[in-house]
Amino acid sequence: TDDDTFSNVFCENSGKLINVHLFALAAQYYSFSNLGVCTSLEDVLEALRGDNQGTTGIKTDEFMNNKKSHEVQVMSELVDKIANYCGIKQVIDIGSGKGYLSSFLSMQYNLKVYGIDSSNTNTNGARERNRKLKKHWRAYQSRGRANLENQILEKSNDGPVESEISCKAIIEKPLNNDNSRQSQDQVTIQGLVPSCGFTEVATSETSEQTEADLVARTQSDESKLSEEVLAILNVLPADAVEVSSSSQCNCGELCEEEKAQRKMASLKAKASKSSESNLYFPLTSCITAETELSGIITDLEDCMIVGLHTCGDLAANTLRIFTAKPEIKAVCSVGCCYHLLSEQFENQEDRPEEVWGFPMCQYLKDKGWCCGRNARMSACLALERVAVGQMLPTESLFYRAVLQVIIEEIYGVSKSDRHVGKTFSKSSSFIDYVRKSLKKLELDDSKIPDSCIMDYYEKYKHRMNELEAFNMLKVVLAPCIEALILLDRLCYLKEQDNIAWSGLVKLFDPVKSPRCYAVIALKKQSCF
Repeated sequence: TDDDTFSNVFCENSGKLINVHLFALAAQYYSFSNLGVCTSLEDVLEALRGDNQGTTGIKTDEFMNNKKSHEVQVMSELVDKIANYCGIKQVIDIGSGKGYLSSFLSMQYNLKVYGIDSSNTNTNGARERNRKLKKHWRAYQSRGRANLENQILEKSNDGPVESEISCKAIIEKPLNNDNSRQSQDQVTIQGLVPSCGFTEVATSETSEQTEADLVARTQSDESKLSEEVLAILNVLPADAVEVSSSSQCNCGELCEEEKAQRKMASLKAKASKSSESNLYFPLTSCITAETELSGIITDLEDCMIVGLHTCGDLAANTLRIFTAKPEIKAVCSVGCCYHLLSEQFENQEDRPEEVWGFPMCQYLKDKGWCCGRNARMSACLALERVAVGQMLPTESLFYRAVLQVIIEEIYGVSKSDRHVGKTFSKSSSFIDYVRKSLKKLELDDSKIPDSCIMDYYEKYKHRMNELEAFNMLKVVLAPCIEALILLDRLCYLKEQDNIAWSGLVKLFDPVKSPRCYAVIALKKQSCF
């Protein structure tokens, strides 16, 4: 059995680690890489009748760092596929932070997104950032249209009618994302959803040959445009920019019927512009398991709920809200900050009425399972980054460890609600680090002279290698603890009666984004 295989990792009497190699093998054995419980992103996209090639659009790395760009592009594509599958247009982004995912979902995929964050500073920042991005993209789009017009006018010798068709097709097609959604075949989550009839049929119409020819011509013309033009044409929703007559190409006289159609389209665009020109709405609210979304979002409709790196209990509460609210048809949640999770059995306090972050599933509750803060802290480490040479910050960890000894021995403090934060990067020496940290903790730094601080440093300096080895063992164990926490959330979903399918999906490159696993679930068709 597994227990027999790994029985010699620890000493039976002392409980100390005696076989490091076997410890590493056991950790690998109980990690996601070996358990085989995850569903691949490719399989999910295929089941949703999608692919993992992405959509031609704005270059996110122009506005975000490499890590955030990677996360937003991958997750937004999946969210769009799920929303399209469920036939919904509204997305609620829990813990939206600076609004990167929300903005991208609204502008790239024309989804109506409500971004909810507990920080008013984040909400205001997201609103201002979104305003600037839209302004930037509109200017970008105007320049792209001008370049496009010039390219088409150069082909005017081909004939006014053909030029008119080409101009209209290239300008209008990329801005109309909804058309692509209405031309899908029947879609079914095959192999992922049990045979419960969870299918979504999208209407599909046979195109006329002339339309097919027009699309072919349009695609040919698009391929000749610059990447800059295509990027902005594809990213904006149809009503994001009101197109004036001056931006249309004048390629021959229009017939009366065509003029009437354009006039009607212009009136419709203007009518919808006032209500839908802003498809992203940042809101400030603290989300708990009992939160009534209808009290925050006045026009709440059938929707899906998402979260990109929701901290601590927020990830667990996102799943609880999903299962409890009938209007929420799907969830895609990537959690983080496991050390901030509340645990029901950590302090052995009898508070059954309280909602805890861990455990969620009844199986672990019945066993009274507890990880503890040290284990949860370990789960936040990044084994894949260490494996490619991004070593742990040993010196800053050593500083923090010695600081804790000083605080306990000099000040008699063993626990504090305050945090040192990123003091190490702002410190010029160990003495400077200790003094800045003491001030952050609101402790009197005059109680300890510089010489005493350096005595502590010298006393423990020779043990820095031990600290590094200990932290490497924590890194090796990290995937096991993360797997336990995420499997608890998955089991919670499996225990619900209204879920058609739920799974764990590795969304991101773990080197770029260590918290790379998403908990995804869709409700049964009867819940629609």
